[in-house]
Amino acid sequence: MQGLSVQKMLKTMPSKALITIINFVFLTVFLLVYATVLPHPSDYLENAGSLVRCSLSECHHKQAEKNLKMKAVLEEPKAIHHREKNEKRNNVVPSFFGEMGKGTRIGMVNMEEGFVREWSTHGETTTVHFQRVSQFLNWTDLFPEWIDEEEENDVPSCPEIPMPEFTQYGSMDIIVAKLPCRYPEKAWNRDVFRLQVHLIVANLATKNGKKDWRGKTRVVFWSKCRPMMELFPCDNLVKREGEWWYYEADMNKLQHKVSLPLGSCKLAMPLWEQGRKELVKSEKNGESRAKIKREAYATVLHSSEAYVCGAITLAQTLLQTGTKRHLILLADKSISVPKRRALSEAGWKIQMITRIRNPRAEKGSYNEYNYSKLRLWQLTDYDKIIFIDSDIIVLRNLDILFRFPQISATGNDQSVFNSGIMVIEPSNCTFGVLMRLRDVVVSYNGGDQGFLNEVLVWWHRLPRRVNLLKNFWANTSAEAREKNALFGAEPAEVYAIHYLGWKPWHCFRDYDCNWDTLEQRVYASDVAHRRWWKVHDAMEEGLQRLCGLTKRRRTALKWERRKARSMGFSDGHWKINITDPRRFTPLLIH
Repeated sequence: MQGLSVQKMLKTMPSKALITIINFVFLTVFLLVYATVLPHPSDYLENAGSLVRCSLSECHHKQAEKNLKMKAVLEEPKAIHHREKNEKRNNVVPSFFGEMGKGTRIGMVNMEEGFVREWSTHGETTTVHFQRVSQFLNWTDLFPEWIDEEEENDVPSCPEIPMPEFTQYGSMDIIVAKLPCRYPEKAWNRDVFRLQVHLIVANLATKNGKKDWRGKTRVVFWSKCRPMMELFPCDNLVKREGEWWYYEADMNKLQHKVSLPLGSCKLAMPLWEQGRKELVKSEKNGESRAKIKREAYATVLHSSEAYVCGAITLAQTLLQTGTKRHLILLADKSISVPKRRALSEAGWKIQMITRIRNPRAEKGSYNEYNYSKLRLWQLTDYDKIIFIDSDIIVLRNLDILFRFPQISATGNDQSVFNSGIMVIEPSNCTFGVLMRLRDVVVSYNGGDQGFLNEVLVWWHRLPRRVNLLKNFWANTSAEAREKNALFGAEPAEVYAIHYLGWKPWHCFRDYDCNWDTLEQRVYASDVAHRRWWKVHDAMEEGLQRLCGLTKRRRTALKWERRKARSMGFSDGHWKINITDPRRFTPLLIH
């Protein structure tokens, strides 16, 4: 029986083997068909942004803006389409590189090995090795909301961003780098790795780059996103070819920028006297009459005359500090001829402008034309401008700020700067970029400050005493004591006071009217209020007349006092007897 079973099995084996072979063939055919139909991974990556950027309800209107956004932010003449690998390899070296000559020494940063080999046919390539920055290092670590500027408990420091050993590399005729670009991901321009590559290239250019007779060295970036204008301004952009950007970088300016802290985690300007003396000494050594003529203070008035008084007071305080720089005021046609004449008498050189509309503001809103501040970049008769809002008074000379690059400013909140006082470098090219981006970049606060912070993300921290905000967000007695002591100190311990909330000239001189409005009380300080009026009283009487109260504002002040009394505010400012003569006197200049 056992022999018969074995014999039977032997007879059936060929049929089972045949079935196995047939199954294998079908499986192979299935896999080939599946692989052909299945989209490639690169297709997913190419379209991933569009899949996650919006919800079903949002996608309809966002799709309509897609082409415009890509063109403005990426600065591409056409939309970027998916390319096959062999097509990409044809673009590994831009055509303009042939003009740079054979035998060129080329430093390669963040470039893949295959691309380095392509470039080696055009010159002597050197791969620059570096450790990639930790993925756990966030932008807020480099640009924190607060640092211990006064060094009461600790000396501020910045986290480390790994850099190459620059001494291991020789001289380089040109530096080529591949820049990360995560657009349109959220906060794509606050990518720490992207900043690291920029800083490596900037340092490599200053330490190893070969300078020409103009003090410039050649840098080429490969990126679908525009390189950071803060380090490589568009004025230095010589050629553009697809995703290739060719710069001739100014080594003096670049050297200065990389010598500063890598973020707002440390002060760029020393707070204490010894550090400032060193800066002032170096500034005086390099100061010349020609240089002074290329620097200016500036403010902007547009849409109404509500800030004319503030601008006059600002000019007077600037002149009292002994500055020799020009005072430039940009004004639109809403400022009447008599007011312009008074502003000129106060010290301003008037330049008329056409105001710029915020495309996202509602018609008739307070911020409808606040992008007019962008006109500052058109002041190309000057190399540097210190912009100062007209609701600020200056108590100490600010000329030291001309020592710092764009953008240098005080911190505001989160990782952003306050644009009330800031150093900028005029450029028609930069102005053009800003104008294109205003249609697509969303301001976090609806104003020019929010817009500029989204475009110029790498900035240098000035001490808060340069632009001390009149607010009391912490709402503690300790904060009030500290700030009021600074507001009233004689001689002045702060460079400037920035009057938030109701402005002093919009209040009766007897007390700060911010006390009378519940939502404005965080801006109330009688000490700062008196400081402003002390400056006002030192002005010529003819200029003081520009600080009158309109009938509408006098009515509002009386109503706010009555409301404060009905709410029973315990500070009792509403009880103070008003002696300000402006409670009766109408405006004398119309």
